[in-house]
Amino acid sequence: MAGDATDAETPTRREYVKYGGTVLTAGLLAGCTSDAEQGATETASGAETDTHTVDGSYSVSMSPMGAVTFDSPPETVFTRLTHHADMAFALGRGDTVTAMHAPEYYNGLWNQFVDRLPGVSLDWTGLYSSWKPSKEKLYELDSDIHLADPAWIAKQDNWDREDFEEVATNVSPWFGNSLSDRHAEPPSGWADYEYYTLWEQFELVAEAFQEQARYEALAAIHDEMRSTIDANLPPESERPSAVMLAAADLDEIYAYTLDNPGFLTAHTRPFGARDAFEGSVETNSVVDFETLLEADPDVILHLGGFEPSTSLPERREAFKSDPVGSEITAVQNDRIYPQGARYQGPILHLFQLEMTAKQLYPEQFGEWPTYTSGPYPEIPPEEQLFDRQRVADIINGAFEA
Repeated sequence: MAGDATDAETPTRREYVKYGGTVLTAGLLAGCTSDAEQGATETASGAETDTHTVDGSYSVSMSPMGAVTFDSPPETVFTRLTHHADMAFALGRGDTVTAMHAPEYYNGLWNQFVDRLPGVSLDWTGLYSSWKPSKEKLYELDSDIHLADPAWIAKQDNWDREDFEEVATNVSPWFGNSLSDRHAEPPSGWADYEYYTLWEQFELVAEAFQEQARYEALAAIHDEMRSTIDANLPPESERPSAVMLAAADLDEIYAYTLDNPGFLTAHTRPFGARDAFEGSVETNSVVDFETLLEADPDVILHLGGFEPSTSLPERREAFKSDPVGSEITAVQNDRIYPQGARYQGPILHLFQLEMTAKQLYPEQFGEWPTYTSGPYPEIPPEEQLFDRQRVADIINGAFEA
């Protein structure tokens, strides 16, 4: 594989391994102890997770890695996708991330939301862009945890199981799950893959960092939001039709369905809006104005609409000036709304639940302000679906459990 570490850089094993290796279904778990020496607990998702051992180390189980043992909480964090980077951020470790996909783009996008969290800051600029990571770079970064999914990397890149085991043994363990994004088929050799909701996975990540109190505080906010949303949804007959789109320009428009399994739709599926495509378009398909007019959605949700270099007014005008696009109901009624990103972690998810509630159901959850540019708009306190100060305090560690 390109980018392998040189022999001089590759120890047979670290003289002192800070964190145990991972099972990777081969039964390899560095630093594990006998079952008799360790307790077990069950997470909200039903997965059994080992707790502290007699020597103070602890293990946490997540598919596809299995049980992973840690001697102490990780301090530096490699990520590949933004749902994992946001989890680290939510746990007060945003500034310890060493790598992520498209850091400049997502730094700009995330900070549009972070701006509404008092006293919270985030800077991901200049990080290693990890879409196609090399082993050599992972040795160089020397992160304490690879918050990334080895099955995902195996599916995308030319990595084999021995590569993952080498990194887990000589650098630090893998601990992430990404194929839960759309319940995608795992690659060959990873057949026992399990899927998690966004918050089930976040719970396990919080255990890996020994930040259960932060998780529980944020989960309580999420649960309260969901209760409010569920209690106020209008009858199905009164719900609008909608589509979710993304486009670098309007010559190539990607369409995404709203209710398919996985955490990519965790911010749209709970609202039960009618998918305007009605099964005629698969998610991640390229569509044109004619296809959109045939679907004729009441609402268009525009992914990446908050990214600073994206001009939402220009996108709206492009629809209005096109003879076909201008006939779409959502365009005629000025219901093209910005969204953030599908690979959402817990913090972005809270904002996206709130914005989607207001964009789809203004009568039930309050009007969504007209958005043109800049940070997430100010929402009157009485119309906010979650407490910004409370979330900021949890991220900053200044909260009472």
